[in-house]
Amino acid sequence: MSRHPSRRSWSPERLGLRLALLLSVALLPVGLIAVLQAVSLLKEAKARSEAALMGETLMSVQSELRLIQRGQGMAAALANRLSSETGILGADNQEDGQSGEDAANSCRIELPLLSSQLAEQAQIAVVGSGGEIICASATMRDNMAGTILLQDLMESDGPEVMLDNNGILASGSAILINHPITGAKPRDDAPAEIIGAVSVILPHMALREISGLPEDRMLLSLPQEQGAAILTFNEKGEVLTSSAGLESAQGILPRHRALKALVGSRPLAFTAVSELGIERVYSVIPLIEENLYALGTWPGEGHRIQALDTVPAALFPALMWGASLIVAWLAAGRMVTRHIYKLRGAIGAFAGGDRVVREIDVSGAPIELRQLSDSFVRMTDTILHDEAELENAVHQKEVLLREVHHRVKNNLQLIASILNMQIRQARSPEAKGLMTGVRDRVMSLATIHRGLYQTSGLTDISADELLSDILRQLTHMATGPGRPIEIEQDFDPVRLTPDQAVPLSLFLTEALTNAIKYAGNDGDGPPHLSVSLKRMEEDAALLCVVNSTGTRPDNDTEIESGTGLGVQLLDAFAQQIGGQVSREEKDGRFALAMGFKLTPLTEAEARNAPEETDDSLIDNCL
Repeated sequence: MSRHPSRRSWSPERLGLRLALLLSVALLPVGLIAVLQAVSLLKEAKARSEAALMGETLMSVQSELRLIQRGQGMAAALANRLSSETGILGADNQEDGQSGEDAANSCRIELPLLSSQLAEQAQIAVVGSGGEIICASATMRDNMAGTILLQDLMESDGPEVMLDNNGILASGSAILINHPITGAKPRDDAPAEIIGAVSVILPHMALREISGLPEDRMLLSLPQEQGAAILTFNEKGEVLTSSAGLESAQGILPRHRALKALVGSRPLAFTAVSELGIERVYSVIPLIEENLYALGTWPGEGHRIQALDTVPAALFPALMWGASLIVAWLAAGRMVTRHIYKLRGAIGAFAGGDRVVREIDVSGAPIELRQLSDSFVRMTDTILHDEAELENAVHQKEVLLREVHHRVKNNLQLIASILNMQIRQARSPEAKGLMTGVRDRVMSLATIHRGLYQTSGLTDISADELLSDILRQLTHMATGPGRPIEIEQDFDPVRLTPDQAVPLSLFLTEALTNAIKYAGNDGDGPPHLSVSLKRMEEDAALLCVVNSTGTRPDNDTEIESGTGLGVQLLDAFAQQIGGQVSREEKDGRFALAMGFKLTPLTEAEARNAPEETDDSLIDNCL
């Protein structure tokens, strides 16, 4: 039995899905190349963005860097000068004899001039080691003893930029550019003692005016914390300045990277997520090595195109690959698969028995499919022509076979007529009886051939019609006005092959001849005869002939002993059909039964000799 392919749309056996898989494999290298190119372009764009940010950061802090460098130079020069003129810090200068009070007055006069040269609102202060303010360019607190800022000033071993977030030296938060003041070494190998510090103070409130940076470069607004910003920090990670304001600086710093970890001698650029959860690009530039650093940041590329913020880089090449696959699939379906489906439908209909071959529209199909369609049309024409010739040959064979059966029937009837003529001329009863038996058997054969002649298929015979004809002929010839007989018949519609129909009809003819011959009166009524053919199972049948016995002649022992010709013929015919014969006389009835297997109409002749007699067959007859 042929197995039809699955009709599911996504069955792996379907041509469309297989074409899609092959096309996907063919287009996969193109998709991979597109993905790699997209990733490479994104990396290049990211590197350019980071490099551009680094340049912008450096340009943005140039003015502030120059200011801080000038402040460092001024603090270093003033600290060196005060180191040699220690009188200001409580000792007299032995070389020029200047007192500490005169040095302090001179310092108070010079510092405002120096701060004005540096920048407007800049301040300068000289702090002693005990926290006292020796002199300052403007009014400020007199002492900063006990503060952490003083501790940091005195512990510093070199120039440093630090944050005065609490406004200890200034009126508010400010940047301090410090330089230590060292005293004379007690010996050459001993470290110099820090006796004070010079602090250049740059307040945050006025840092924009101090540095002279334009509005759009120094103080950039941050709408929704997504704008650009520039900030500076020292080696401790303290934010010194921020264009976004110190209060907003924490939100734009990288989330998992501390500023102290960004300290180094080389510029650095990277992309990270800020504390506010926004992807940003960062650049770190050393302004003063191991002292001052600038950090620039602006939103990452994802914030510039908000709709694409969460879209992976490989999505667009993948979509392009999928779109090309769909286009290729549709093209293959239009050029190939839809025409194949038409051919499949036509071939399936023809294989299913539809002999009306309709025109297959394969216009626009490739030449190979058009050639296949033409070949199918030629093949169907050839098959239809051959089938017509075969049907004609079968019809001729049927006509000839009918003619053969018709002639055989006529010949047998002619023989029966000759026997009738011989019977009328016979003188002895024995000769008449013998020729009558032969005539009845010949007429049975003629009846069979007439059934074969009248059968349209010529492959099987209707047993009920055949046996009814035989019963009618025999009773017509054997009975008459002087000897009436009651006949009861019951035949199931059973189909027989000719190989079984012939011995069955001869068996019934012989059984009826004996039954009519030996039938006795049924009580006060005439003799009774019952004939039946029953289908017992799907492939088995039972033939029963039952007659009343009444007053039997003296020579009726021939049937019981089985020595007569009739009994021998019955056994021979039963053997030909492969049946089992049973006989029994009971309650004034004599029953003859034969059970046999029905030969399938598609098989050849099969004769099976009976192994033993089955007496239970009689129970189905009586």
